[in-house]
Amino acid sequence: MRIRQATFALRVVRRRVGDAAILYRRTLNQKQDERLARVSPISPLAFSAAASLLRAAVRASSPDAKLAPGPFLPLDADWGAKVACYAKVAAGLRDAGQLHKAADNQRQADGTEAAWWLGLMVRPGGKRAIRALRILTEAVK
Repeated sequence: MRIRQATFALRVVRRRVGDAAILYRRTLNQKQDERLARVSPISPLAFSAAASLLRAAVRASSPDAKLAPGPFLPLDADWGAKVACYAKVAAGLRDAGQLHKAADNQRQADGTEAAWWLGLMVRPGGKRAIRALRILTEAVK
């Protein structure tokens, strides 16, 4: 899959404390042009805890792509929604074990269900949906 065809895109960046990522989603702007809009960053701790989820998402869209710093990596709609849900859930959390559980639960989730949750989380007042998904994916106790 090429980046222009992808609904979501992931960009891996190198930070002082380790690799991190930024997730983007293709949206229409006010001029009706398609652009990649930033959804959420993934911290170095969350990135390392979710390496299996991110690797699976990248390989599902582009079998020869590697999870390495550099250009945008295309993600299809289902995997992009799963990664976006994980990114929203992982924002601000610091427990690596719980982040790993959340990533594993998102990896096994249904893409349609993840898209539904993402829709709840990005609208105004979506903090309650984020909290609910944190509990369901075992990201918090």
